[in-house]
Amino acid sequence: MSGLRTVFADLHVHIGSSGRGEAVKISASRNLTFRSIAHEASERKGIELIGVIDCHSPAVQEDIFACLDTGEMEEAEGGGIRYRNTVILLGCELEVLEPGGGPFHLLAYLPTFEAMRGWTEWLKPRMTNVRLSSQRVRATAREVQRELMDRGGVLVPAHLFTPHRGLLGCSADRIADRLDPAGVAAIELGLSADTAMAAGLSQLDRFPFLTDSDAHSTGMIGRECNELTLAEPTFAEWVRALRGEGGRGIAANIGLHPQLGKYHTTFCAACKQPVGNEAADVCPRCGSTRLVRGVAGRVAALADRDAPEAEAAAAARPPYRGQVPLSFFPGAGPKLREKLLAALGTEMYVLHRASPAELEQAAGEKLAGLILAAREGKLAFVPGSGGKYGAIVIAEGGRRA
Repeated sequence: MSGLRTVFADLHVHIGSSGRGEAVKISASRNLTFRSIAHEASERKGIELIGVIDCHSPAVQEDIFACLDTGEMEEAEGGGIRYRNTVILLGCELEVLEPGGGPFHLLAYLPTFEAMRGWTEWLKPRMTNVRLSSQRVRATAREVQRELMDRGGVLVPAHLFTPHRGLLGCSADRIADRLDPAGVAAIELGLSADTAMAAGLSQLDRFPFLTDSDAHSTGMIGRECNELTLAEPTFAEWVRALRGEGGRGIAANIGLHPQLGKYHTTFCAACKQPVGNEAADVCPRCGSTRLVRGVAGRVAALADRDAPEAEAAAAARPPYRGQVPLSFFPGAGPKLREKLLAALGTEMYVLHRASPAELEQAAGEKLAGLILAAREGKLAFVPGSGGKYGAIVIAEGGRRA
């Protein structure tokens, strides 16, 4: 359709600290500031729409105000903060705990800086420390949902299936057990699941799928992202894409190969080893029942479709393109990654658009071959488990990376 184009979008990136050094996300790199995320997305990653989900923090808001005040950034018409080639969506990650299940995370997005500051005021009396990321809110999920929607916001359950803080991973068997499905704009699959897996659950048919990085360091920005068809990267256009309005939409989900995710398979917390059987209730090695259920096993337990039905449901959705970030390739250390970016531009271009000749000239024959094999879905992996990422299996002799 005339006037529309495709952009890369990563909608879940954390802030490690404010510009003055105040901690925001304790587990994130201190190099992740509002300004550094914007610069990385625009100049190195090639991501035109990025969701920063710690913008409720007053310390972060001081940084946003400074960027706007100096003219380095500006509020975009249609919502978001514009920096060079990228628009930043203002988001907030919240933790909710309700009876009968474990704590889970929700992503809340608001269109303007003023709306986000108002959201902070609503959170302050309901949160122990509003200055930090991913804090528990003293409200039900439905209360959060209603308040957010009244403010023009958008709600997305985060990393839906993970055993730690995923709504379906540890809190409930159905989204409707915690939220009004009509007020859920999309669901985030998480690093250890893909469209083919999630399509086995008919309860998810009504929701668009998002694939986001949940980045805790600069290098991980874009390790999962989305290709969106928009007129321009703004909050309003993003909402229209989620609704499939006027030719807007999700063109593709670009996700980490699920086996590379940290929680793909079930793990024994006692002997610290993968269990190897997703249906097991007892570790076959040590007999412990202290199992961390993997995403693959959890999805299988919730699925209500057989394989042919799930395949048909997945085929009706945007394509899922398995991605291997540059940092996962053996031999692609920091110096070589810098060389690649200097020669070819952004990481998204290297991973998805550079020609074989360009890759071989910049990266060498071996790494170029691996990048092309990843594009074609021809790599094999050692599955991730228990908080440890999976790895690429190198073809020669079956040696593992």
